[in-house]
Amino acid sequence: MAKQVSGDRYARALFELATDKDSIDDWQDQLALAVQVLNDDEFRALLNHAEVSLVRKREAVEAVLTEVDPMVQNLILLLVARGSVGIVGDVYDNYTRLVDIVKGRQRVELTAAVELDGTQIDKIKTFVEGLVKKDIVISTNVDESILGGIVIQIGDQLLDGSTKTQLEGLRKQIRSEVVVS
Repeated sequence: MAKQVSGDRYARALFELATDKDSIDDWQDQLALAVQVLNDDEFRALLNHAEVSLVRKREAVEAVLTEVDPMVQNLILLLVARGSVGIVGDVYDNYTRLVDIVKGRQRVELTAAVELDGTQIDKIKTFVEGLVKKDIVISTNVDESILGGIVIQIGDQLLDGSTKTQLEGLRKQIRSEVVVS
């Protein structure tokens, strides 16, 4: 069975280099671009194809990522050479986590049944910043299946204020009640 490689080790190495070069934010943006490019099915197929030489793969990466710092390019080329191009998203996620730690930020995922406006998001952001005592970066999702309310994911913590969960709680409570005659 093939060994599963984690992007954490690569992210840490890239982060250390970026810190030394004072390029943390620039490299994060460039790594995001690389992820976007490498998520293209045809390009990824080319990079994973056994009959395409490493030289041709290198040329393809350099041609597509011309605006990317050579150190970020080298990381991508290393992943290609090791047959691990599929973990580039994991590298980006781990790199972003390191940037957030250094900048004192917390990523928060907010799910609502309907699209929230800017004022609503700002109120929720203020509330969550008060809880975690950090600046937060919110990403929003719409999931109509929660019926109403919101679900807030803060790291591994879940604050579920959805109508669906409340209704399920009531259903369980009603089923567990003993009716005395």
